[in-house]
Amino acid sequence: MRAQLARVDAVIVQAVIAGALSFSHLHDLADAAGQGGWKAWAYPVSVDLLLVAAWRRMREQQRAGQPAGGPRLWFLIALAASLGANVATAGLLDLDGVPASLRVVVAGWPAVAFFGGTLLAHAPRTSDAPTATATPETDTEPALGPTDVDAPDRAALPAPAVEPPPDPESPTTSGPVAAVPAVTLPPALIDRAQALAEHHRATTGLAADPDDVRARLGLPPSMTPSVAAHL
Repeated sequence: MRAQLARVDAVIVQAVIAGALSFSHLHDLADAAGQGGWKAWAYPVSVDLLLVAAWRRMREQQRAGQPAGGPRLWFLIALAASLGANVATAGLLDLDGVPASLRVVVAGWPAVAFFGGTLLAHAPRTSDAPTATATPETDTEPALGPTDVDAPDRAALPAPAVEPPPDPESPTTSGPVAAVPAVTLPPALIDRAQALAEHHRATTGLAADPDDVRARLGLPPSMTPSVAAHL
C-alpha cells in the first residue's frame, strides 16, 4: 500500500511541476507577443484545457472501438502549442523582438482553441451512439404439443401386451354363449314388479311380459333378465 501511495505521490508531484513550468512558459510567450495582463494568464489555461479534453475524448473513443482521428488532431495541436512555448522561451527566441508571424499565431489561438473545444464537446459520446437492436433468436427446436410436455419417456413404458388370436377349437368360441346372470333387484323394486305382474294377470288373464314390466318400472333394457327372475 505504501509503495503504491509513493508511486501515486511521485506522479502527482511530477505532473504539478511539469504543469507549472509549461504554464509559466506559455504565459511568458503570450506576454512577449503583446497579450499582456489577464490575457497572458488565460493562454496557458486554454492550451492545457484543450490538451486534457482532447486526450480524454481520444481515450473514450478508442475504448469504444470508434475512430479517434478528430480528438487526436486537437491533442497534437495543443501539444505543439505547449512544446513550442517551452522551446521558444529556452533562449532560442528573443522575447524582446518577437516576429510578426508568432504574434499572429498567438493572437489567433483563442479562435482555434474555441473551435476545437466546440468540436470535442459536441462530438457523439459512447453512451449517445446508437446501439444495435437485439433481435430475438429464432427457436429452431420443434414446438412441443400439449401432450408432449409432461409425457413420460416412451422407451421406458412397457410394451402393450398382445393377446393371442382366439383358438377356433376353444369351447368359449365354439360352444353356446353363456347367459348373463341376473342382477339382484332391491326389495322395493321386486315388490313393485310382482304387483304389476299380478295386476296384469288379474286384468288380462295372461302372464305379464318381463320386458313390459321392466319398461313400466323405468329400468334399462339390460335389467329385463333380473325382472323376469322375480316374476
